[in-house]
Amino acid sequence: MTSKAPAVPAVALGTWAWGDSGEAGDGYFGSPLSESGLREVVEKAQSNGLTLWDTAVAYGMGRSETALAKALAGCHRSEYQLSTKFTPQLAGDGDDPVADMLEQSLDRLGTDYVDLFWIHNPADVARWTPPLIPLLESGRIRHVGVSNHNLEEIALADQILGEAGFRVEAVQNHYSLLHRSSQRAGILDHCREHDVRFFSYMVLEQGALTGRYGPANPLPEGSGRAAVYNGILPRLRTLTDRMGAIGEERGASAAEVATAWAVAKGTTPIVGVTKAGHVDGVVRARGIELTGEEIAELEALADAADVDTRGWWEHEM
Repeated sequence: MTSKAPAVPAVALGTWAWGDSGEAGDGYFGSPLSESGLREVVEKAQSNGLTLWDTAVAYGMGRSETALAKALAGCHRSEYQLSTKFTPQLAGDGDDPVADMLEQSLDRLGTDYVDLFWIHNPADVARWTPPLIPLLESGRIRHVGVSNHNLEEIALADQILGEAGFRVEAVQNHYSLLHRSSQRAGILDHCREHDVRFFSYMVLEQGALTGRYGPANPLPEGSGRAAVYNGILPRLRTLTDRMGAIGEERGASAAEVATAWAVAKGTTPIVGVTKAGHVDGVVRARGIELTGEEIAELEALADAADVDTRGWWEHEM
């Protein structure tokens, strides 16, 4: 009954920032984006085999999905994979809020199926997982993942789907050098043992791990991420300097080293892309192989920075 997941690229591309309107103080990123710029991002990504696009209703209340559909308009549906999410916290009060939210997403995305559909945040696993089964049976969704779920919630969702011959095929959690709670909680091990793909998001910690920002050059004022990260940038300097040095030896940047680290840990990082140059960086990151010593050193420096970057929407793993 289950179908084999399509080949997934080593890195997925995230469109969280595509939901911003670009107005100061509106949205998390404060990033002005243009339609032509995003189309260029898509063309470069697709030509480099980066074909999995991750979005969600919650990203700008549908703006990200709409922007993504416009940018992908020149591509045939078989050439890319779409990943979007049902967010329980945004559920309507109809008879079938999961199917309703999916239909709205399909409409915005201009497609009749989603390759990977996620329960975005855990709310009531026993309530929100069963409605996925008819959607899998009808082919409206091809594969199911859970995001921000802990081990117990992942197991329960898997059990519910399993009774109908399906399973949780992917987990998507916040995972970066600065935030490794999914590893400590045994979720990465669980995924490895059960052939479940682990997608790591916020690998670059919204830009704080790119080496581009520091006390003298903070994140854009008025954006949600500035409020979270600008205060801790001084404590990240030793780590980002070392990432930069490791990158320099390979003709790469600190950001690309952060992405390569997530790949080395057996995860599929979701990297936010808003400029064509970001795609070049993902391509370089894909080719970097870090040594065991480098990985251990970066993790030790990250631990020494002693910062908590858990998002307000996340619970302890």
